[in-house]
Amino acid sequence: MLMPHPAVLRRLVDEYEAAALCEPADDTGGPGPRTRDLAYTLCVSTGTRDVALALEAARSWLAAGPAPVPVPVPVAEPAGVAD
Repeated sequence: MLMPHPAVLRRLVDEYEAAALCEPADDTGGPGPRTRDLAYTLCVSTGTRDVALALEAARSWLAAGPAPVPVPVPVAEPAGVAD
């Protein structure tokens, strides 16, 4: 699974939390459009379908620290290949 960049993930979590607290509810009393958009993006970014699980996964990934950077392995030329 692709992992979002930690800085992007941190920004999404921060923006979601701010929107959830400050954005007025929609006409039905549900979350506003910005909050819904951020919830959707968090779910896609974490591979979840519920914003509570997305926040849990994001916080867990952020607490774990940066993922190790893979070291490229040189690929040898096949034998008998001429330039």
